[in-house]
Amino acid sequence: MAELKRTPLYAEYKKLGAKTIDFGGWDLPVQFSSIKEEHEATRTKAGLFDVSHMGEVLVEGEGSLSYLQKMLTNDVSKLEPGKAQYAIMCYENGGTVDDLIVYQLGSGKYLLVINAANREKDAEWLKKHQDGDVSIKDLSDEYVQLALQGPKAEEILQSITKTDVSEIKFFRFKADVFIDDVQDGAIVSRTGYTGEDGFEIYLPASSGPDLWQALLKAGEKHGILPVGLGARDTLRFEANLALYSQELSSEITPIEAGLGFAVKIKKEADFIGKEVLKKQKEEGPTRKLVGIEMLDKGIPRTHYEVFDGEKTIGFITTGTQSPTLGKNVGLALLNREYTEIGTEVTVQVRKRRLQAKVVPTPFYKR
Repeated sequence: MAELKRTPLYAEYKKLGAKTIDFGGWDLPVQFSSIKEEHEATRTKAGLFDVSHMGEVLVEGEGSLSYLQKMLTNDVSKLEPGKAQYAIMCYENGGTVDDLIVYQLGSGKYLLVINAANREKDAEWLKKHQDGDVSIKDLSDEYVQLALQGPKAEEILQSITKTDVSEIKFFRFKADVFIDDVQDGAIVSRTGYTGEDGFEIYLPASSGPDLWQALLKAGEKHGILPVGLGARDTLRFEANLALYSQELSSEITPIEAGLGFAVKIKKEADFIGKEVLKKQKEEGPTRKLVGIEMLDKGIPRTHYEVFDGEKTIGFITTGTQSPTLGKNVGLALLNREYTEIGTEVTVQVRKRRLQAKVVPTPFYKR
């Protein structure tokens, strides 16, 4: 059996008594205290996440813009240094290779932040389509990435840096940000995966433990908690943020997943999958991702089937009891004719079929 990979912060969370699990080949913390407590702290104060398992790929060269326009669904020409963008890489059939964030670091220089489980597959896909003056380097092992999220995030970060972080607007970033007691400069972006305000911070791996300690110390009086994968999932789910392999996959297109805003069919460049996605955007997809709320007592879990009478009409992509709402809710990919708000359906929960109804998403809005 292959040994599990560990981030440079593994020793830090072991000190805090984190419970770790195998997450796609990584030994990562699922929780430090409890999922509900960590979820609540992020919604009301601040949460600190180690997301160093994510991948970072540097794309640079004179041909990098036209290359990325071909590879990604969003319009990369709208970027400029200091700006970030959510984008999707698709197969020819419109299915999803991965969803990612692109940072324009400089002229002809872009950092792609990709999902941990897709690192090798993505790098291979990018290199397979490489053309012109473009260099592609997987720098994943050189970075740590920490996410500081929650209403107190700005105050905490500001207390340990001279950079005015209030100037960093949503989906913008600053490079060479120096933080007290941390040797290396960092890229600090106003992005996140929780539905809260906050920052994602990238810096050389060797400085990771110092940054982790500095943020926890600065956040102590604000009630900061270190947060594991459990609450990271409930937070992103409530905010209706897609998780690759659940809301997106090689079989699920970004249009079906409700991510049409990141698919620019009017851009001139012929990106991979454009034809299929254009048709889906113009005519509407045959199935759509919707929110459902259970009417009967039961939790809709990932892959549970959804029915109208005896007819299978879709499946649950993610479901849980929402810690913020206290309701049993789920995201479901359903045939289009069942996606109107208020439509009643049944969900196969173990051996029983339970009543549910289609509800608006996101379940939680800041």
